[in-house]
Parts: sequence; C-alpha cells; structure tokens
Amino acid sequence: MQEDKIYEYAIIRLVPKVEREEFFNIGLVMFSKREKFIRMAFYLCPDKFKLMHSKLDYEDVYQNLEAFKKIADGTKDGGPIASLEIPERFRWLTAVRSLVVQTSRPHPGKSKDLDKTFEKLFEELVK
Repeated sequence: MQEDKIYEYAIIRLVPKVEREEFFNIGLVMFSKREKFIRMAFYLCPDKFKLMHSKLDYEDVYQNLEAFKKIADGTKDGGPIASLEIPERFRWLTAVRSLVVQTSRPHPGKSKDLDKTFEKLFEELVK
C-alpha cells in the first residue's frame, strides 16, 4: 500500500491594486520535502485580467509568473534563487510580499499521489 506523502501548497494571487487588497487566484505552487517535489503552474486569464481595471501590463505580469516558474523548476536561467534547494525555493516563493503577485500562506496536506493532488487543487482553486 502506498504511504501518504506530506506536502504544502500556496495559491498564487494577482493583486492589481495592492492598497485595495483585492485579488484573484492565478496559480499554485506545491512542494514536499521528503519527496523532493516542487511544482508550480499558473493560468492568467486575459479576460479576467481586463476586468480588474488596473494599469498593469498583462505581458509584465506574465513574465513575472514565468520567472516564478523558473525558480520553482530550478532552471539555470532562473537566477541564483533557482539554484537553491527545493525547500528554500518554496519558502522564497511563498514569502510575504506586498507586490502585485503574491502567495497565500502555505497550507499542509497529505496525498498518495502528489501530481494528482496538484491537478485537483489547481482545478478547484485557480481555473
């Protein structure tokens, strides 16, 4: 029988006007220390983006999310933070910030299949 794996996840949010604290969910990052697992995905809906009536540039936000992904994936072009160990990268990605791209506080969970759980959470919380 497959054992439950402990993980943490955080929701990535777009906060177009930080002073108003209004946001919508645009992504998810999940990690498991024991399993050496980290995964990040985002979906930035252009129509939803337009509804926020902000002066943000869609392409700038998209590039910011791509940088988040490179850090999570640990790619060479992700900069020095991408070269850190998985737990350190997750903690950096989920650090409290007052920027237009923020994350929720990390939430814990247990799963037998981390990828399936990620897909389920992404579908429920982001799409």
